[in-house]
Amino acid sequence: MTSGAADFEALLRRALAPVEPPADLAQRLTLMLVNLTELAQDELESWELSAMRDPRNWVRPAAAAVVGTTAGTALVLLRVRARHRARAAAGGSLRELAERTLQDIAEETRRVLPDR
Repeated sequence: MTSGAADFEALLRRALAPVEPPADLAQRLTLMLVNLTELAQDELESWELSAMRDPRNWVRPAAAAVVGTTAGTALVLLRVRARHRARAAAGGSLRELAERTLQDIAEETRRVLPDR
């Protein structure tokens, strides 16, 4: 019975071993989020206000708004988190780190939002 328990523990250790993500995962995720945000913006820009009279036409722009907002928010957070990690590793005071992180959030939000 003990060899069975040891085998089970070994199998469990192998199954739960940490897996390193691919090196280009962040880059691929960023590209996908940028594409989703741009597609949602294009969909909303191409939509005509005259079609708002019929509630059946509200699904596509509502979905585009949700997808665009979600992808844009995730894109901002992904970029800011990468900068935050680099700054935290470099050292400095907590206040400076927090101030710079807030500035990064504002800067990335302006980059993601369409020019209006």
